Amino acid sequence: MAVIKATNKHINLLARLLRAEAVGEGKLGMLHVGAVTVNRVRVDCSDFAGLNTLPEVIHQPTAYEALQHGSFYQRARETEKRLARRVVNGERRWPAKYSLWYFRPEGNCPATWYDQPLVGRYKLHCFYEPTGGECDQVYTAL
Repeated sequence: MAVIKATNKHINLLARLLRAEAVGEGKLGMLHVGAVTVNRVRVDCSDFAGLNTLPEVIHQPTAYEALQHGSFYQRARETEKRLARRVVNGERRWPAKYSLWYFRPEGNCPATWYDQPLVGRYKLHCFYEPTGGECDQVYTAL
């Protein structure tokens, strides 16, 4: 059962994002990016207030490096589409389980990102969860 509404077109869009943002991180890395993206759709707070669909979240200005650098326009493969469906159906794993932010620094992960604490790193990406109560929706059961 999906945790957010997603058409086949939305799944394809998310799959393209997974490939563009994290193909070098393998399937688990792409799942993490997908979980963060789905988390952003699920909440109505912070930078994600009023963004209620995958296209709105994915096309948010400056939110994803891949959209800024052109790698987003590669075709999604069946592997990425399957991964996209898994995260839309609620699959989330640490460190992305409750994360709303991630990025790939050149070195070590900063302790905070946009004033949010580091919760973990997977390969080259650092993941950050919300604190302070503003985005507690991300912690609700799926």
